[in-house]
Amino acid sequence: MQDRLVQIATPDGPMETFITHPEQGGPFPCVILYQDFWGVREELYDLARMVGVVGYFVMVPDMLHRAPPIRTDIRDADNKMMSSWKISPAQLEEAAKPLMQTTDDMAVIDTAAILAFLAGEAAADPGPMGCFGYCYGGRLILKMAAAFPDRFAACAGMHSTQLVTDGPDSAHLGADKVRAELYFGFAEHDHWATPEMIAALKVALDRCGVRCHMEMHPGAQHGYAMPNRDIFDKRAFNRDWEMIFAMFARRLPTVARV
Repeated sequence: MQDRLVQIATPDGPMETFITHPEQGGPFPCVILYQDFWGVREELYDLARMVGVVGYFVMVPDMLHRAPPIRTDIRDADNKMMSSWKISPAQLEEAAKPLMQTTDDMAVIDTAAILAFLAGEAAADPGPMGCFGYCYGGRLILKMAAAFPDRFAACAGMHSTQLVTDGPDSAHLGADKVRAELYFGFAEHDHWATPEMIAALKVALDRCGVRCHMEMHPGAQHGYAMPNRDIFDKRAFNRDWEMIFAMFARRLPTVARV
């Protein structure tokens, strides 16, 4: 695999972005990984490599680049990253500061900058692309599917937050613009994605004819899909990727050539 860090120019300054793709073959369909609020880290880079190794050009942009970088890595006795509800309120407030300074509209602007950058990358296929994200990033995948319907063909969100709100900028309100196929993995125990919210999201997507599969993972908690997390759920993780790779094969076919 070829890994590198690049600085992508945005209207609000450079955005550090991790890129990985196979060493041979290409060009490869592009996939963006949208982070959770904890910040970019090696755990996310490893998830990107897991996708890239089968024949994709995968990017992990630092969507919180406008704020001073905060890297929160609080671990338990088993050296697992602790979930947000297990750390102190002061620690959580500090960790969340960059997200509080970042809007979804900023993420749309950054994604436009990524698309412009990709036009100059020989290893990046200029055709349909995909994305996947976690927590905050799991909401962004729906935002990007609506903002760039001509580019995104396959989008997946895991333990996504605030997909349906009462606000005028709620992510579900863009469902009529979505042309991508969607996948959402939800945790049974997640106050950020209640059964009522999930039902409202399904109604909105069905009304607009969006192809979407939603998987509810019994017993799982918010954050279940992070391999280094204290509540990592291996069964749910593998089920997500069974579904996501099948969706990518349908909408973003690739052959890793050696």
